[in-house]
Amino acid sequence: MLSGRRLDLLDPSPLDIEISDIAHGLARVARWNGQTSGKHAYSVAQHSLAVEYIVGRIVPDCSPMLRLATLLHDAPEYVIGDMISPFKKVLGGNYKAVETRLEAAIHIRFGLPPHPGRTIRGQIKRADQISAFYEATVLAGFSEKEAVTYFGRPRGFSPDGLDLTPRPVSDIQRLYLDRFADVETAFRSQGAPARRKA
Repeated sequence: MLSGRRLDLLDPSPLDIEISDIAHGLARVARWNGQTSGKHAYSVAQHSLAVEYIVGRIVPDCSPMLRLATLLHDAPEYVIGDMISPFKKVLGGNYKAVETRLEAAIHIRFGLPPHPGRTIRGQIKRADQISAFYEATVLAGFSEKEAVTYFGRPRGFSPDGLDLTPRPVSDIQRLYLDRFADVETAFRSQGAPARRKA
């Protein structure tokens, strides 16, 4: 990693995970295999910010813990990249095992449970699908009918305020780090465990 950390993909340690590496990687990984409109790629970091915005709108009294888990919901992709779902299914268990171990190490690093509980997973998944619906129709050339087939109709959510304009890598990396700092501070203020130090 650019931070100088050496991350073992088969046995990742929370102590080898830095938010600067996550932000750097996610800001450079393109969603939709880069097949989006606009001058810049629509990155996983920008997607994570959009999903966190959506979860804050659809979950009454959204907690800092939920916001933090949402910002990190695709964090393993800073190392393994963003693969389209059909390809993940082809790869099967080995891919999922690596992703699951990385998720646990990342969550432990930042004071979250290793894996989100069912409620949190469900809330993040709903926000993720809403984001995917609008990304598909606004950026990736899907018709509304196609997007509904793959992601469902985003009922009870208006896209007002949801900005999906692809932005430069450096801007998104900074926005992701700034938002992470705000959310993590709120999470810590509620008595969350301190971040593990190296």
